[in-house]
Amino acid sequence: QVQLVESGGGLVQAGGSLRLSCVVSLSIFSIRLMGWYRQVPGKQRELIARIGSGGGTGYEDSVKGRFTVSRDNAKKTLYLQMNNLKPEDTAVYYCNAIGDENWGQGTQVIVSS
Repeated sequence: QVQLVESGGGLVQAGGSLRLSCVVSLSIFSIRLMGWYRQVPGKQRELIARIGSGGGTGYEDSVKGRFTVSRDNAKKTLYLQMNNLKPEDTAVYYCNAIGDENWGQGTQVIVSS
């Protein structure tokens, strides 16, 4: 079973930055389309950033220009650099291979105003 371990969340003031990491125990990590998701209570988990095996990226409009997704295939690790954080970015953040439904514990991000 694939394991996903997210880390790097925390409490930050609006305008601040955080860098999330996700270690993935997936033997074919390097060829999978990977994504960062986030979820707030009472709402569905949403995909906010994705990165292909070749490094091509895509972002949800609300994070475009502020968040940057990257990957290190040798370390089987996915990253999310989050800059200029806003209170509406407060959520639990998860990573996963696109299409998979096995989730890790996530990492909490709280942005204070």
